[in-house]
Amino acid sequence: MTRLRNAVVLLGLIAALTAAGLTIRAKERILADGRIVLLELAPVDPRSLIQGDYMALRYAPKVLPAATAETELPVAGTAVLGLDGTGVAFYRRLDRGDPLAADEVRLRYRSLLPHGDVRYGAESFFFEEGLAEAYQLARFGVLKVDAQGNSVLVGLADAEGRLIQPE
Repeated sequence: MTRLRNAVVLLGLIAALTAAGLTIRAKERILADGRIVLLELAPVDPRSLIQGDYMALRYAPKVLPAATAETELPVAGTAVLGLDGTGVAFYRRLDRGDPLAADEVRLRYRSLLPHGDVRYGAESFFFEEGLAEAYQLARFGVLKVDAQGNSVLVGLADAEGRLIQPE
């Protein structure tokens, strides 16, 4: 019985480490090959006494899909975002599998019911204590996005789209 239990624990450990390794590898691939997209931020308070210094990211309405009178927003899906000449994104449509134009990217989302708040998976940005003043200049979330719409938040950018890198 002890051998069986040890084998089950070992298999569970191997499965967990394999899953973690595959997730890390997928995120590293997005970081290396993903397209940079700037999502405009809505103003938020950059501090939390419990969690330390961080910025809760809420995106401007122009980048968020919304339910309309004709269609209900699916709980999870992919949005197609258009990009202007500087890489700033704006919502175009829900993804139906059609080919994308050169100035479009897919971005996966989840809709939180009942309010329908849309989350792109990058809702908070933690930073070193004492750097809140530098990040108060943030106007964009900087994401790297792959062709399937998976994304990784790589930083925050100022009004000109420059990545904020405090000293």
